[in-house]
Amino acid sequence: MPKIDVNEELFFELLGEKLDAAALEALLPVAKAELDGWDQSGPAADRVIKIELNDTNRPDLWSTAGLARQLRSWKRGVAPSYDFFSTEGAPKPAGFAIRVDRSVEAVRPFLAAFVVSGKAIVDAMLRDVIQTQEKLCWNFGRKRRSVSMGLYRIDLIKWPVRYHAVRPDAASFAPLAMDEPMDLARILKEHPKGKEFGFILDGCAVYPLLSGADDRILSFPPIINSNDLGAVQVGDHDLLVEFTGSDILALALSANIVACDFADSGYAIKPVRVDYDFDTPLGRSVVFPYYFQVPATVDAGRVSKLLGDSISPELMQASLLRMGMVSELHGQYVRAMPPPYRNDFLHAVDLVEDVMIGRGMDSFLPQRPHDFTIGRLTPIEQLSRQAKDLFVGLGYQEMIYNYLGSRKDYLQRMNLGEEGVVRISNPMTENYEIVRPSILPCLLQSEAVSSKAPYPHRIFEAGKVAFLDGKANYGTLTRQRLGFLSAHPAADFNEAASLMSAALYFLGHDYAVAEADDPRFIAGRQATLLLRGQPVGIFGELHPAVLANWGITMPTVGGEIDLDAFLA
Repeated sequence: MPKIDVNEELFFELLGEKLDAAALEALLPVAKAELDGWDQSGPAADRVIKIELNDTNRPDLWSTAGLARQLRSWKRGVAPSYDFFSTEGAPKPAGFAIRVDRSVEAVRPFLAAFVVSGKAIVDAMLRDVIQTQEKLCWNFGRKRRSVSMGLYRIDLIKWPVRYHAVRPDAASFAPLAMDEPMDLARILKEHPKGKEFGFILDGCAVYPLLSGADDRILSFPPIINSNDLGAVQVGDHDLLVEFTGSDILALALSANIVACDFADSGYAIKPVRVDYDFDTPLGRSVVFPYYFQVPATVDAGRVSKLLGDSISPELMQASLLRMGMVSELHGQYVRAMPPPYRNDFLHAVDLVEDVMIGRGMDSFLPQRPHDFTIGRLTPIEQLSRQAKDLFVGLGYQEMIYNYLGSRKDYLQRMNLGEEGVVRISNPMTENYEIVRPSILPCLLQSEAVSSKAPYPHRIFEAGKVAFLDGKANYGTLTRQRLGFLSAHPAADFNEAASLMSAALYFLGHDYAVAEADDPRFIAGRQATLLLRGQPVGIFGELHPAVLANWGITMPTVGGEIDLDAFLA
């Protein structure tokens, strides 16, 4: 979980009041945070409060200003308001412009930016901005892959700025912490940041570059800023803040978060117009900061049911206001407008959680259980345990995996398309962007790192898979499946067929097989498992292309059985 250091003096100035350790510790759960340490020796301007955040879905809380904003809203019951956001069809006037050239489309296509002006930046604020930059780009930005951030001194920039791509040897500048000019290829090889983040540009024929109208280079994103325009110091007044990356909504959210942090700290935010030479999900011309959030609606009756207490729409509205959200009442429904620095509402239940926190978790009275029941296993759990015992008896080792994974592992390496796949709409990382549609990729992932273990390798898992189904509630269907895999020099179709025969015999079911055509398996060496004439599974020899995708060199057989079908 993210941990942040907040300057004591700056934090309490933004909060609007000073708290002792006990009061702060009691208030932090409002932001799903806890006090991790507070050294109160020395002057307040130098003291640091260590905070641990327990929610990775709220990157807006990973800064001093963001944390203070949430606590301030909850205590005062007032949502913050900002007047510098553009919306679809209503852009703010922008005195600054950045042109995004088509040459970056295939490398690192998107950019968002705004300008900060007003009072001189102080040491505590600069330190907090640098910390926010690190936390956003490392955690939320996937180690700068999808989001990177840079700051520059406005008085040295010649507008309009251009974001374009060049050959590795076509541009040179002195990167931060160095006085000697270096070309882009050399920066990746010799500069510490180039060595750390150069992997992001592996395989790229051209590299992205941010430069002014006078061709002075601002930065080589996402690697390093220049040593003159990009060296922000205490006392600087006007700054350009830019974000580049592969996900334009993630960039827009990051820009919104940092803009609100600066605004809360007393700085003026000036919009920047970004003109693209190609189409983007937000259009070809976007004025940032940009409000793109979608309203979320919840039924007061459902909130009351889930929270176990009677909560009126008016109380819901007041509770959401304490969480920074304005809302409208439509009878029993509450329509909430997420603040520009939040994009973590995937479902109505997310609003229920905010209602609970906004009302105050200690306001819910504890209740004794009034119904006493006897627990027992569900039929599918009983069948799953029976199948597990059976496969262990047949010489297989049980494995347990996560249900979320990447498109690369679950689809591309399996030679499958995306039809019917359940995707997470705003994943924090590409490693957890898809709900698994099959258990086989998980088993192959284990086999891919087990080449040094003695053969044979025989593993299985019984667990959930999910896929889209328009006839099911909420449009998705979850099934309990058992997947198995066997890898050794003599692994072939006959082994998998014998295993299925033994498994179905001991489970007490008659079955049949039919010819299958699954791209994960070798043609002619795979079969569909039929139960009462309906397909309930597949097994066979894994296709060489699939094995090659995983780096597996040993013959491998595998399959899956839909356990829910046995209870139909």
